[in-house]
Amino acid sequence: MGHFKGKQFKKDIILVAVGYYCRFSLSYRDISELLRECGIL
Repeated sequence: MGHFKGKQFKKDIILVAVGYYCRFSLSYRDISELLRECGIL
């Protein structure tokens, strides 16, 4: 799949962020803060 080619982050990180966005209705800012707290970003 070429959907993730040339993206800034790895495929796994993108999928986790999209999952949080869809499941919990979080904003992009909330997701980025959550990922930073977990040490992912």
